[in-house]
Amino acid sequence: MGLCISSLFFSSPSKTGLHSHASTNNHSDGADLSSTTATTNKNVGGGSQFLEAASESSGVFISDSGQILESPHLRVFSFLELTTATKNFRPESMLGEGGFGKVYRGWIQAETLAPSEGGSGVIVAVKRLSSESFQGFDAWQSVVNFLGVLTHPNLVKLLGYCREDKERLLVYEFMPKGSLEYHLFQRNESFPWDLRIKIMIGAARGLAFLHGSQRPVIYRDFKPSQILLDSNYEAKISGSGLAMLGPSQGNSHVSTFGYAAPEYMATGHLYIKGNVYSFGVVLLEVMTGLRAYDPKRPNGQASLVHWLRPNLSSKHKVKQIMDKRIKGPYSSKVATEMGRITLSCTEPDLKNRPHMKEVLDVLENIQRTK
Repeated sequence: MGLCISSLFFSSPSKTGLHSHASTNNHSDGADLSSTTATTNKNVGGGSQFLEAASESSGVFISDSGQILESPHLRVFSFLELTTATKNFRPESMLGEGGFGKVYRGWIQAETLAPSEGGSGVIVAVKRLSSESFQGFDAWQSVVNFLGVLTHPNLVKLLGYCREDKERLLVYEFMPKGSLEYHLFQRNESFPWDLRIKIMIGAARGLAFLHGSQRPVIYRDFKPSQILLDSNYEAKISGSGLAMLGPSQGNSHVSTFGYAAPEYMATGHLYIKGNVYSFGVVLLEVMTGLRAYDPKRPNGQASLVHWLRPNLSSKHKVKQIMDKRIKGPYSSKVATEMGRITLSCTEPDLKNRPHMKEVLDVLENIQRTK
């Protein structure tokens, strides 16, 4: 089950929002690096994952010539090495497939990162750019540049890459427990409350890091499939690798329908607080066990936020909407506090939403509440 940062955008300190053109796309994202089956999502936006408002102070290795610049964090693999690591990209090694291409399970040596034969060593996820990919070289290059310099315990780690002839590949750490989406919506087993809150705290730490950097980063298309889990259910924000070098270069993959903030839907502008809104939507999914958008639900209930947000301010109603499949005890106070922070995150007016650091503090307090 897992790996992939999806859609990172370096925000200018002098601006509160960034414009992006939207179109429709039906490709999946972070889930394509999971060993669980990748799902197809209806997206608002086209094909971009990491975007940057270029600046010498950004600390990102971007070349105007379009060449890959050396990064101290990444290993350069040969295509032969990755062919060996994935057992010649055999179908049984495939973990999933997305807009970027196919993702394979591979094995490398822990110390040297050299390919390992015979299924020994450390498991990694190897993404191979498809020749038919609509994302292409710009997307691949931006992932190498950005993930090579962004490191945090709650961001999935890019270990290396390959650029040889027409081949473009990315090598990520493997996330064995799959995605939050898998555990919420695809598994038949109950999903304990302590794991739900733990995972959301990890995801909040990742977003708070991105927002709190010297040059704030906007994460595009935040949703459960982009939250991947290691063997201890520690959450890391994923990325599916499609990217462009700026918002002006055509269509940009922005947000899956149901998770996009109202201001983006209305104007096409991206804001840091848009991430907070999307995070609030995921919180509501975690509380209820229901998807953010489901057209099969009765009239007026397709959008989870529009349907259930009015209930979040009522202690009694919040308890009623909690997922009945939650395993393990949690108090009415916990449900009430979860309702409050979710209500705050999904405020229609972005000015009224908290910062991710504030959201993180609240969730950590909730985790300690008995």
